[in-house]
Amino acid sequence: MEDLISSTPSEDDPVNGLACKDPRLVRANDFFFSGLDLPGDTSNPVGSKVTPVNVVQIPGLNTLGISLVRIDYAPWDINPPHTHPRATELLTVIEGSIEVGFVTTNPENNLYTKILEEGDVFVFPEGLVHFQRNNGSSNAVAIAALSCQNPGVITIANAVFGSNPAIPDDLLAKSLSSLIDQANLNATKEGKKECLCILT
Repeated sequence: MEDLISSTPSEDDPVNGLACKDPRLVRANDFFFSGLDLPGDTSNPVGSKVTPVNVVQIPGLNTLGISLVRIDYAPWDINPPHTHPRATELLTVIEGSIEVGFVTTNPENNLYTKILEEGDVFVFPEGLVHFQRNNGSSNAVAIAALSCQNPGVITIANAVFGSNPAIPDDLLAKSLSSLIDQANLNATKEGKKECLCILT
C-alpha cells in the first residue's frame, strides 16, 4: 500500500483509470492548484462556468476519491440539468442565492428543489440528474465537492440532442412523443446550440 499515488500521463501501470507517477518523482506541486479565487467566464449560452479541480489539475488526487469545482453563475442563469456518473456532489453557496434541484430515478421521477442562500449546503446523490439556477440579479458562486477524483459529467440536453453520431430522429421522436412532436423535435435539434454549451 502506497502513501501517495500521483498520476502521470506517461507511465504504463494504471491505477483507478490513471497511471501512477514514480514516487521518487512526486513533488509538492502534484498536490497543488491555484486560481479557484478567480471568477469563471459566464459569457456563454447558459451563463455559468464550471472550474474543475480534479485529478487532471491535481495529479496527487489519483485514487483518493475526491475533487471539487467552482461554479460561477450570471444573474438568473443556470448550470443545466446534468449528472455525474461516478460521484455524489455536495454543493455550498459562497455568494448569492441559488435554486437547486434533482430528479429521482424511474418510475417516480420525483423532483426535489430548494432555494439556497450563502452558507447553505445541498447534496446531489450519485448519478441523479440535477441542476442549479442563480436566483438573483447579481452574480452567484458555489463550491462543490465530489466523491471521485474524476466524477465525469453528462449534460442531458447535449447527450440527447448533440450526440456524435446523432441519435436517430425517429427514436427521439418516439421517446419524446408525449412531450414533443416531430416538427418541434427538428426545431429543438436545430436550436440546441442556442441553449447548450459544454461546461468544462
